[in-house]
Amino acid sequence: MSNDNRIDRGQTEYERYAELYDPEYAEAVRPARRKLPRAKPSVEAVLDELTDESYSYEAGLKTTYQPARFEAVWLYDSLRAFYDTGMISDVLAIVKGGKEANVYRAQGGKAANAEFVAAKVYRPRAFRNLRNDKMYREGREVLGGDGKVVKKNEDRIMRALGKKTGFGAEVAHTSWLMYEYTTLQHLHAAGAAVPRPLAVATNSVLMGYIGDAYRAAPTLHEVRLERPLARRLFDAVMHNVELMLAADMIHGDLSAYNILFWDDEITLIDFPQVTNAIGNSHARMILRRDVQRVCDYFALQGVQADASAIADTLWYRFQARSENDIQADLSRLLAQFTDDEEEPASE
Repeated sequence: MSNDNRIDRGQTEYERYAELYDPEYAEAVRPARRKLPRAKPSVEAVLDELTDESYSYEAGLKTTYQPARFEAVWLYDSLRAFYDTGMISDVLAIVKGGKEANVYRAQGGKAANAEFVAAKVYRPRAFRNLRNDKMYREGREVLGGDGKVVKKNEDRIMRALGKKTGFGAEVAHTSWLMYEYTTLQHLHAAGAAVPRPLAVATNSVLMGYIGDAYRAAPTLHEVRLERPLARRLFDAVMHNVELMLAADMIHGDLSAYNILFWDDEITLIDFPQVTNAIGNSHARMILRRDVQRVCDYFALQGVQADASAIADTLWYRFQARSENDIQADLSRLLAQFTDDEEEPASE
């Protein structure tokens, strides 16, 4: 390989992509290392290396959908576990491309017990847009790949997170993904209108598919609703917000863009930023923002609602029991008890 096309062997495959497509982000996420003077590799040089036999993830996997060359590397790697366990037998189409993840319609395998399933594949960190997830992570425990809380005495993991090393970034990524999956599990069991969670892998979540063989369910922002239907769906969304609050959860990014519409029903999606309603100091603000966005959409469909009043009512119904509230109630109870004791007995 010529000097103009040299590739730094200290880089991961995703960092090499990032250097080509998003240099600023690559610099932000790449672990600190000594920079050697070298020419920037060409696109073809990187793609040639990433698609040689050592990166042939597609071998043995059936995909009706043909991914772009740079997309195939992480797509096949992310979905291989679902092929191996019989959850999917084919990838049919991409149904949604996003900043954080792509969603694909897949043919359900024997183990899935469904004709179609949705595979949400997170983009490699080097391709994802930077986002401020610190606000959502406040008050949340770190989850491991098994969905269980990582103990705070796991020094190696906690140090890596604190120092933001490459390993720490992988731990944070796993926790972010597992919050989506475990939230789906909890809410689906509680009867919420969410996709049925099916399986989870290192970089992907498999869930129930909403739509048919020709198209996936559109999001609410893509449709116009008749007023009676809009009123019913608005109530359904608020009911799901209540279900989440009852479990001390707030969606964190709820809007018409994250609510599917199919057969005159709604389905809430995208939960990696789910917020701890008790342990997060921004929780009330995040709830108000979620409710406001929902109300803004339904106002266009003829449903008028006071977003602030709704959010405040929900908050005080489910989450206003802070330590100060409890202490205040206790003080009032003690005061009443003292007054009752001091009241002279009637003769």
